[in-house]
Amino acid sequence: MKEIHPLYEEFKREFREVSEKYSSLGKEIHLNGGPLDEKTRWLIKCALSASNRSERALETHILKAGRAGASDEEILHALLLLIPTLGFPVFMEAYGVFKNIIKNK
Repeated sequence: MKEIHPLYEEFKREFREVSEKYSSLGKEIHLNGGPLDEKTRWLIKCALSASNRSERALETHILKAGRAGASDEEILHALLLLIPTLGFPVFMEAYGVFKNIIKNK
């Protein structure tokens, strides 16, 4: 997958070994950490990155969720779950990221 964040690409070049180990750990957990299917894992990562207010991670996870078969409605549902748990402002930040991605499809 083409990286969408140039700063992360720079990090990977500057800290190649750290980046490779970090990536390896993430892949191991994502692929072999348990029984959840890929689409569900990416939807959870959407909610987690949104709850952490990590816009760049959320962008990446929304795109990967879509590639794993999640519909826009499913992604939006995962984000709507933020409202009763973390509040409307957190949802609105995530919703803005989501709408921007949808607009640029």
